[in-house]
Amino acid sequence: MKKLKFMRRFKLRGLFQHMVLIFFSVTALFPIILIIMNSFKLKKYIFASPFALPNTKTFSLIGYETVLQRSNLLINFGNSIVVTVASLFFILFFGSMAAFALSGYKFRGNAFLGFYLSIGIMIPIRLGTVSLLKLMASLGLVNSLIGLILIYIAQGLPLTIFILTSFMSQIPDELKDAGRIDGASEYRIYSLVLPLVKPAIGAIGIFTMIPIWNDLWFPLIMAPSAKTATITLGVQQFLGQYVSDWNAVLSALVLAMVPILLLYLVFSKQMIRSVTAGAIKA
Repeated sequence: MKKLKFMRRFKLRGLFQHMVLIFFSVTALFPIILIIMNSFKLKKYIFASPFALPNTKTFSLIGYETVLQRSNLLINFGNSIVVTVASLFFILFFGSMAAFALSGYKFRGNAFLGFYLSIGIMIPIRLGTVSLLKLMASLGLVNSLIGLILIYIAQGLPLTIFILTSFMSQIPDELKDAGRIDGASEYRIYSLVLPLVKPAIGAIGIFTMIPIWNDLWFPLIMAPSAKTATITLGVQQFLGQYVSDWNAVLSALVLAMVPILLLYLVFSKQMIRSVTAGAIKA
């Protein structure tokens, strides 16, 4: 009887947890689905039947036509891809190399250096916006994608080093020593260690990629020109011009958010593996 009661309580608890998760999932997805549906409707049906799916009577691509013809969103989209991909590559490259050195080499000041490199997690980079703007102006990097990339690299490195150092510390030193005995160089050993922390790299990729793609602060201050504006800034400028054209507004929002949603779906498995691996190690 006790075992039966325990099983019932366990099932009820699991059912309650699933209901809570479903509720939060619906709450998060509902605005996104609503925006996507209404972006394919004529303007009058957006307000007349906002919760109805598009049909032959209400369907229209006028919003997307307006966005593609009267905006620079394709250029902005390309800028965001360049900035995000380049920033993410260098963050993972430099961060993983620093984490490999901190976790594999024992030297005086190792702990202090690790703390110094990770201290940026506690200090928001936006506090130094004025100083960064002066620095970029002196280097001639205002209104350039290189300036944005450098800022995002500095922003993403602390968290990357902190997480990867923790994961690489779990790798047995015997594996590295065996490679050294076989004559492998340190760069070869580093390349062999990277696949072992692949889940952590995937999680860092998501946590770093999404803030960079969605950032409005630094593109607005450092690169506000039409040639260097990112997709978030481009959409913001477009919405200011077409605030009453809801077809164009919703279409612009869809074009801005769909790519990052797709990238999140691609890398979400790596994030789940990272969280699970961290829980098991803990």
